[in-house]
Amino acid sequence: MRKLEVDFVGRRRASPWVGRVLLALAVAFSLDVAISYQDVRGSLSLNEAKTANARRSAPTKQASPEEVAVARETVDRLALPWNTLFGALESAATDQVALLGIEPDPKAGTVVISGDSKDYLAALTYVLNLSRAEALSRVELVRHETQAADPQAPVSFAVSAAWSKAR
Repeated sequence: MRKLEVDFVGRRRASPWVGRVLLALAVAFSLDVAISYQDVRGSLSLNEAKTANARRSAPTKQASPEEVAVARETVDRLALPWNTLFGALESAATDQVALLGIEPDPKAGTVVISGDSKDYLAALTYVLNLSRAEALSRVELVRHETQAADPQAPVSFAVSAAWSKAR
């Protein structure tokens, strides 16, 4: 009987072209990445130079006192504790009153709230509810007017209140 030799490793010779093709693809890809990098780098340095020139050549404009005052007023309005005011308005809300406007005055620490109500009693009830809110004090009905032209005769009103910034 002849001796049987079994090779479990199975070394098969690969084609020499596979390695060469993969090497060529890797070199081509590397060259493409290098060229793209150089393009982006050049574009970046060009943009940086343009930005630097624009900063040097742009005249600096001083803000007028009126513009500064408007900017400060805007910042003051944004810094107001709006959450406390909205919480107070929501706690006083009824289905018989529709709010039309909220006009804060940050310097005086007051707010004017205008709206429409079903009748005069609903407006007074709303003012009473606002006076119970912790965020507001000195709540007063400053104007009310019955709209006689409307068949339902709603009441337009305005309420003034001191708005506590501390809370």
